[in-house]
Amino acid sequence: MSTAIKQKNGGHVATNEFIFYLAAIFFYTMMTGIVGSYRQDYLVNVLRLTEDQTSFYNSFLSVAGFVMSFFYAMVIDNHKITKKGKFVPIINAVAIPMGIVTLLMFVTPKGLTGAVLMIYLITIGLLHGACCSFGNAINLVSYVMSPDNKERDKVISFRSISSAIGNSAPLVVTLVIGIFIKDKAMLFVLSTALICVVGTFITLMGMRFVKERIEYTQEKKNPLVGFVDVIKNKYAWTVIISETLKNFRQIATYMGVFLAAALLGSTSKFLLFGLPTGIGTAVGMLVINFLLKKFNAKVLYIASGIYSIIANTAAFAVGYAYFKTETPALQIVFIIFLFLIGLQFGASNLLPSMFQADVLESIELQTKGKRLDAALPFVIGIGTMISGTIASALSPKILYGEGSIIGYVQPTDAVPEPTQSLDTKIMMLFFYTIFHGIMMFLAGVPFFFYKLTGKTKEDIHNQVLKNREAIED
Repeated sequence: MSTAIKQKNGGHVATNEFIFYLAAIFFYTMMTGIVGSYRQDYLVNVLRLTEDQTSFYNSFLSVAGFVMSFFYAMVIDNHKITKKGKFVPIINAVAIPMGIVTLLMFVTPKGLTGAVLMIYLITIGLLHGACCSFGNAINLVSYVMSPDNKERDKVISFRSISSAIGNSAPLVVTLVIGIFIKDKAMLFVLSTALICVVGTFITLMGMRFVKERIEYTQEKKNPLVGFVDVIKNKYAWTVIISETLKNFRQIATYMGVFLAAALLGSTSKFLLFGLPTGIGTAVGMLVINFLLKKFNAKVLYIASGIYSIIANTAAFAVGYAYFKTETPALQIVFIIFLFLIGLQFGASNLLPSMFQADVLESIELQTKGKRLDAALPFVIGIGTMISGTIASALSPKILYGEGSIIGYVQPTDAVPEPTQSLDTKIMMLFFYTIFHGIMMFLAGVPFFFYKLTGKTKEDIHNQVLKNREAIED
């Protein structure tokens, strides 16, 4: 049966394949999630790096990691297509190294100091970045599991939901293990080890059931030309600018674990921040899926940015009132608002994946058959690298150290949970809420000029299907 005929009927992805893919996504994202949630806490509160050391570490990894990703993208886009497809073999190859290196992100040999310590941390960080670059192929799989754009969007939607839940799951793991293990360094090691062992196994298991169904041309292309092809695509620029602006929210997310300590008394209680936000994200994705039946993705993304400003400002007001009065009930109300903020994360996590899938088809048509699944994220990464480097360099200097805006007090052996001043708490709250809302609003502004919707999107998709059918023949 031809691709064009299949597209009308849908039903390419079997139920068991769908379930195993979502399980693989969930447990793979747990491995990346524990690094995202606790790596900065580990650097600041366990290794106790100075603000200059943390800033240098974050900045160097951001720039060096991006430079290396230039080569990773070329390897992925020109990877040999086997019976298992293009991306599944990459995931199978990187899963075990990913588990090992993720664990090493929380293991530092005793006695390392100064330059030797920094060299060790950067080496492990670069290895982790390489594993994440290739491991991201597990997300790209969702673009190629079905030639039907509606079924594809369904897979992308549930992949994003599973990923959002998996990203928050390490918070639960560390909370449970933290009941028995009070030493923070050991807590991170044991939690990460458990997550990595299970995550690696389930990822490999899930990939045994996944099938890629998009036809590729086997003709070898100059990978540098692929990057130019992306830059020439007018729709890609909307996504590039939007993601660049959105990535400044790293300054906001950086503050989360430290704000949890100020608001709730301990960084270990970051679960009470991350979990409601994660649940809100998952619910938000379900809401977006429902609303997509009535509104297009462009409208929903712009609206979500406006909503983000409102929800985050309200959360700031509640948090501010708590810090002024310390009424316990306001803690609960603030956590509820974290759920409401999470609803916007549903849009910001899900819709860009759909935009990128549509842009990939536009580029495929524009280039007469090239699938640039890795080149597109790389070019987007040029902008996010710039904004991410700025954010990761500024965040520690904004948070703590001499001359910092926030004035966060680092723990010491004598005072493991230092008291933070009222001004410090309020400034952390501002960056975590209002600053985040502003960046999400700005991320939606470029989509006022985005035209890859409605009939234009359908016409491009239908022509791409015809071209793929010709490749099959």
